[in-house]
Amino acid sequence: MERRLSAILAADVIGFSKMMSQDETGTLYALKEHRARVFDPLMQRHNGRLVKLMGDGALVEFASVVDAVECAIAIQTEQSNTGEGTVALRIGVHLGDVMIDGEDIYGDGVNIASRLEAQANSGGVCISGIVHDSLGPNIANVFSDGGTQQLKNIRRPMQVYHWDTPEGAPVTTMNTPLPQKPSIAVMPFANMSGDQEQEYFSDGVAEDVITELSRFSELFVIARNSSFAFKGQSIDIKLAGQKLAVQYIVEGSVRKVGSRVRVTAQLIDALSGAHLWADRYDRELEDIFEVQDDVVRAIVAVLPGRIAEAGAENSRRKPTESLTAFDYLLRGNHALARRGENLKRAIEFYNSALKIDPECAAAYAGISLAEGMSIWDLSTYSDNPLSRAYEAGKQALALDQADYRSHAAFGQATRQLGQHSVARLHLQRAMALNPNSAEVLGFWAMLQNYTGDPEGGVETYFRAIHLDPLSQENVRPEILAEAYYMMGEYQKSIDVLKSMLKLPIFYVHQQLAIAYARLGDMDAASHHMEQYRSQLPASYDENLLYESHIRLCEREEDREQWRIGYCLIGMEV
Repeated sequence: MERRLSAILAADVIGFSKMMSQDETGTLYALKEHRARVFDPLMQRHNGRLVKLMGDGALVEFASVVDAVECAIAIQTEQSNTGEGTVALRIGVHLGDVMIDGEDIYGDGVNIASRLEAQANSGGVCISGIVHDSLGPNIANVFSDGGTQQLKNIRRPMQVYHWDTPEGAPVTTMNTPLPQKPSIAVMPFANMSGDQEQEYFSDGVAEDVITELSRFSELFVIARNSSFAFKGQSIDIKLAGQKLAVQYIVEGSVRKVGSRVRVTAQLIDALSGAHLWADRYDRELEDIFEVQDDVVRAIVAVLPGRIAEAGAENSRRKPTESLTAFDYLLRGNHALARRGENLKRAIEFYNSALKIDPECAAAYAGISLAEGMSIWDLSTYSDNPLSRAYEAGKQALALDQADYRSHAAFGQATRQLGQHSVARLHLQRAMALNPNSAEVLGFWAMLQNYTGDPEGGVETYFRAIHLDPLSQENVRPEILAEAYYMMGEYQKSIDVLKSMLKLPIFYVHQQLAIAYARLGDMDAASHHMEQYRSQLPASYDENLLYESHIRLCEREEDREQWRIGYCLIGMEV
């Protein structure tokens, strides 16, 4: 078995079991946020390789002792300065011999790092004597002598050294800096109709309020997928505000009975818990658009900055005059958000809306997005989905040039077809019409990746994550993985791809194989190609992704970057 000398960082979440017992969902969200905003970026910046996650901990390998220690201090310092989440860590670092088994590592080097982690104080770092001796004086001097310690299951006593945050422990309440402009999240409206089949309607009302608020460039509006992560929960408003990093929360309910609907809504200051506004609307269903208008107007009227009410009056663009078509549109949006096998149902609902109202631009935009997504879903894939996505997006634009989603859908379809200049024009227009759409920013980041600006793609990806921090639907991690690959940062690409292995995305193993091959690790590349092919049905063309990468690239040097990778894993290209 191969051996090498490595610096090992072991991190563990303090009080994880207690946190899970008190708030399982909130704890998982906090961990995900901490990884996305603190741990993973700093690990990558210091050239670390994520070996594995262990529930409440992580193991990271470094080629450099200095990188490992600086990374550990940076993580704990960032945690202390920002109070990022409720996550408090202990970190241990050791330099030792490790055995290599595929992507995993074993041996005393790993065991000792884990034991050192247990010796660290809350928010602190504990290192071994050999690590301390390997550091330059500027770093070594920030550690205090912890004496000789007998570590559990380690035969010989070891000299240890400690570094602690200035306060001695990290902040345990989230204090993520709020955006400079008024920030708001709309929670899923409760379905009070007593009929689960009406869930799509209450969701649709909340989604529509999100869409209308998003049109205001003066506001920072959290994306639907992140705010809807709280669906079905008893929401602690202050905690929700902390997790989403917003000042204001909208929550409400919808009761639909026969031809009447009652919508209640309230606006809450998440920092103080104060109720700023609340109202109830009892209307005939035919008046649902006016109800939504009233809700948006009322919310905007009380936000700091006193956004002009005239802007609210002009914000509403009714997707259709037909209530029945609108109902089908809501059902389609509900299915589209769930992706996978739901994409077919989404298209069926959108087509039902079009049978009633052939000029419903929003339905054509939905069809375009659903067809574009289906090319990567084994359960819904059929021939020529991109041509159908293009035609539907084109029709949406012909019907409504002022709708951001029509531009987004057509921009995404043309991007997938390699029509870069057209895609750029329409995605820029979509961003101008709705600066708060994480979905559009995700499309834009993908375009940047394939038009010679992957560094810009990385920056846009993290902007989108800020708008949609709790979801991987609008802003898929493969955007970041592809950006790193295009930059030649193959290990960083691997680290992102490995975090995606639990997601239902069949081509992750193939992309891991390519990145490993570029690093010269052909054993790992072969392993992942076996995993990839074992998951593919015989009817699916495994060259599809390669052809897509070549089509998407605007520059020949970027096409060659992909050709080399695919050749290395033995694909005929």
